[in-house]
Amino acid sequence: LVFGAETLSYGELNARANRLAHHLMAKGVGPEVLVGIAVERSVEMVVGILGIVKAGGAYVPLDPEYPADRL
Repeated sequence: LVFGAETLSYGELNARANRLAHHLMAKGVGPEVLVGIAVERSVEMVVGILGIVKAGGAYVPLDPEYPADRL
């Protein structure tokens, strides 16, 4: 994964996503659970999306530029 000057190998991406997935599962994320993700485009966004999917949840993209009331 390459974003700007930051790069992650597949193994690094997979390890970070797995850590997040385990954390999310411990918080109750699983099938039919929606998880909002509000981050700028970045390596963290990809890790977040992959972690949510690995946990069995579904991600809901939220644009950080939206007004607070809309989020």
